[in-house]
Parts: sequence; structure tokens; C-alpha cells
Amino acid sequence: MRHTEAADPDCAISQALTVVGDAWTLLLIRDVAGGTHQFDALQGALGISRKVLTERLKALVADGVLEKRLYHPHPPRYEYHLTETGRGLLPVLVALQDWGGRYVLGDGSLSGTSTADSAETRRVMALTGRRLPAFDLAAASGGRVDPVAADRAWTVLYCYPGAYAPGGLDYPPGWGALPGAAGCTLESCTYRDRMDEFAARDAAVYGVSTQRPDQLAAFAEHARIPFPLLSDADLRLAASLRLPTFRAAGVDRLKRLTLVLDPARTVRGVLYPVSDPAGSVEDALALLDGLSAD
Repeated sequence: MRHTEAADPDCAISQALTVVGDAWTLLLIRDVAGGTHQFDALQGALGISRKVLTERLKALVADGVLEKRLYHPHPPRYEYHLTETGRGLLPVLVALQDWGGRYVLGDGSLSGTSTADSAETRRVMALTGRRLPAFDLAAASGGRVDPVAADRAWTVLYCYPGAYAPGGLDYPPGWGALPGAAGCTLESCTYRDRMDEFAARDAAVYGVSTQRPDQLAAFAEHARIPFPLLSDADLRLAASLRLPTFRAAGVDRLKRLTLVLDPARTVRGVLYPVSDPAGSVEDALALLDGLSAD
């Protein structure tokens, strides 16, 4: 809903709120980012009236946040997808989720992990059965890589706050004292040392953080990481699955968690919270064994 009359023409915040200044609009962008694209599916997910949904979609298309794509010609039916402008709002969604989790649902403390009984943990564990939308991420080795391996029975996608090669940009001050932050190098190296066990289970392993590709490449070379390290610096993965994040040293960082996906991009298993970075590798192997036995 637009409120252009009250908008300060020289204030970017005020002008942005004329486009995304109500809860329905942001929740609609959230769900489109998560892979819900058709009108009836959006209405069912949000519980919004058809009239209000029609108004919001029309405005977001007019403002260049969403684009319509024809998927059924007779009668014409359209899907709604984020444009480049719309994807520019993903950090806004992640920041709102982080702020809400920390200050509204939490006690205000900064943490790179969670407790087993938190609302955040319940949300993450409920990802089982969700389908990851199709997109790719920048790889440390160059180019872009689909975060789900189509040629394997399973993909183990482990997310971590950050791992750095010595001698370059290193860990932020106080990193070791931040709950859940330390242990990324140990986790990655443990996956490296047990790659044969994942290969025996027909599982690909990918590591994901919000670090830049050049930082990932330096770490991969230093630690001899043989599998792809992927950058979610634009927060597309984080926003699509509403993964938990925390902000440290001015950077939004993924909290440590592990997802197991099948070739159809469906999340089949989740490990969260992860309190033992090295032990999580054994837990991932056990999770694969359990899924294969089903």
C-alpha cells in the first residue's frame, strides 16, 4: 500500500517504504524468494484476501520488484518472480529476520548458534520436506555452481560462519568468544579427511558461507579442500530457506547448520544447532545412513 503523500522526497528510507512499507508486501517478497510463484499458492501460504494480494502484486510489478511470467496460455496464468531489483531486497529480509530473532524472539544477545528449544531451531528443523528453488552460487574455483548435485543420490550442504587462510583478511576481533563462531576450519578439514566415506554413500559435499569467493579460494588452497566452497554473499540461499544468520564485523553470516538434499532439491534432513563442528561430520554420515535405509 502506497503512502506517497507522506514520503520525504529526499529520504531513501521514506521512498523505499512507499514500495515495501507494509507487512503483506514484505511477506509476499519473502515467499516468492522461497519459491512460491503462483497466485493461488501465494494466497494459500499467506492467508491473504484475493483483493489485497492482487493489489500488492500489481504494485510490485509496476515498481519493478516482481516480473510476470506466463505459464499457462489459455486462459492466461502468470507466475511472479523477483527481478534484480527484487533480489536487492533479500538483505533487507535477512536483516529483519536477524533483528526479530535476536531482539523480539530472543534476549538481545549476539550468537552464532541457538538452543534446541528456540523458535529459530523449530523453524530450521521444519525445513525437512522443503524444496530449494533453482539458482546457482559463486564458487571459490570460479564460475557459478548449483548448490544441489544432480548426479548424486545426496547433497550434503554444510553452512558455516567463516573460515580464513592465514596471512590475509583474518577473523574479526572477538571471533573465538562468540558462541557458535569458532570451528569452521576444523569442520571443513574433517569433511576433507572423510570424503571417501561420503563418496561411498553417493553423496556430494558442498560448503557454504557468506564470504567472498576470493576469501573462499584462499582458504580452499590453504586447507586443501577438494570439494566446492560456495559463496552466499548475496544471501540468496539464506533468504530462500530463511536460514539463521548473525551479523559480525559488518557482515551477515550463516549460522552453522547442515542440510541433506536429494536430486529433486528437497531437504531430507537437517542438523541444527551444531555444537560440535567436527562431530557434525559424523552426524551427517549417520543421517545419510538413516535416509538410505528408509
